[in-house]
Amino acid sequence: MSDPGRALNSSASSGGRYPELMSAPQAEDIPLAADLLAAARAGDGEAFSALVGPYLRALHVHAYRMLGSIDDADEALQDALLSAWHALDSYRGPAPLAHWLYRITTNSSLKVIRAKARRPVPAGEIGYLQPYPDRLLDQLTDDGADPAAIAERRESVALAFITALQRLPARQRAALILRDVLAWNAAETAALLDISVPAVNSAVQRARAALSGTRPAATVAARMRL
Repeated sequence: MSDPGRALNSSASSGGRYPELMSAPQAEDIPLAADLLAAARAGDGEAFSALVGPYLRALHVHAYRMLGSIDDADEALQDALLSAWHALDSYRGPAPLAHWLYRITTNSSLKVIRAKARRPVPAGEIGYLQPYPDRLLDQLTDDGADPAAIAERRESVALAFITALQRLPARQRAALILRDVLAWNAAETAALLDISVPAVNSAVQRARAALSGTRPAATVAARMRL
């Protein structure tokens, strides 16, 4: 594939900056097309774009939760796409393709945090923080989506919640998002972060405790665990 970034082609309706993507509120339920996977592994860029396209908006939102910045989320997702392209032969299942892509995007986001030497901001303004545009969140919603799920998704990118996440250490932040927002189990989260299950549980408990003192972030986090 000559340009994996083609999967992020933008359109005039997205202002030339954000990717115009397929709506995929339940992307992990989309069956993996064996023919697309085989073609992408053989170097077909269009097949790769079709393969990952349904997941891109959700992955971009995930990177945004990790980073608090649209610009940084763009960077992390581009890096994740390149990594996914080069590592496509390593995807074997049985985990859904979505899990594999979330793993790569989480690691790309952590790499951006390290590259920018970002440290948790315990108090005060966070200069790089940017709100996530509603029109882009709409791309995650289909006509039959549960209104409660739509509201929860919007709360998960509410600026108060994103601000509170940026005050957490990067690993705690990742563990909390994976467990409480994406509903991964502790073993899956531990495998992604390359730490033990007790370490995941400890990180999530510390993150929840930190958020408990910041309203409305605490309310949002608690609701997601219901």
